[in-house]
Amino acid sequence: MHAPHTGQNRVRGNRASILQVLLPMSRELSHAELLGLKRWNTPTIYNGWEQITKKERTGGFVNREEVSDFMPQMGPMVGYAVTAVFEPSNPSHSKNNPEAWAEYREYLANVPGPKVVVTQDLDHPDCTGTYWGEVNANVCRSLGCVGCIQDGAIRDVDEMTNAGFKALARRLCVGHAYSCPVRWNCEVDVFGITVKPGQLIHADKHGFIVIPKEDQSQLLEAARFMDQNECDTWISAARDAAGKTTEEVLESIRDAERTFRKNAKVRFGEGDE
Repeated sequence: MHAPHTGQNRVRGNRASILQVLLPMSRELSHAELLGLKRWNTPTIYNGWEQITKKERTGGFVNREEVSDFMPQMGPMVGYAVTAVFEPSNPSHSKNNPEAWAEYREYLANVPGPKVVVTQDLDHPDCTGTYWGEVNANVCRSLGCVGCIQDGAIRDVDEMTNAGFKALARRLCVGHAYSCPVRWNCEVDVFGITVKPGQLIHADKHGFIVIPKEDQSQLLEAARFMDQNECDTWISAARDAAGKTTEEVLESIRDAERTFRKNAKVRFGEGDE
């Protein structure tokens, strides 16, 4: 069992003080742009992102540990991170702060959406229990959250799906144990990377990516361009192999590769090809 964590970053007090904390969180994209991003899978979003970013692509922007999408039929989810830490094995948290749930929900309610709740489980890898099930999926959905990324377990998969709430997690479990928010609106370590409140997240059955603020405005156009670039070059060349000799197929693919790289270079300059 973990020792209780101190230094909790809570959002406390009345609505005015809560909004004072949360209003500086600006949004780079319109709702229409977010819907546009949702039309593409997460690998396609990554392909666009690596063309425009000046960040190191292995610098902690995609999950490094395995994550499972328990609602793949719902497709991708896109939203801004709201964060929390839980420790279901420890019964002391609810005693130390009886108002934790109310304060946590107030935090969720006053952050602009759409939101993805990113939660760190301090019991990892034991997964003693979970906060995520039918009740909290419905509650969070009513507060503008579209899904969660839970570095631990979830339960009530069918019921969460029925609520229209997508969940990526490590595994399933049966009980909730002593689930209670420990702290929230803080950095969380999940699936091998750190996620901060307000960061834009795109997630599906492949995993998730956290988009730096400076890359958000160009992301949708870049993803669209790179997807079409693939269709016009690599994919069309590979699909048009009928009746060709092996050497002709290889030459066609070599030409496609050159064109693909040239197109990316012309469009993105010194961006990665």
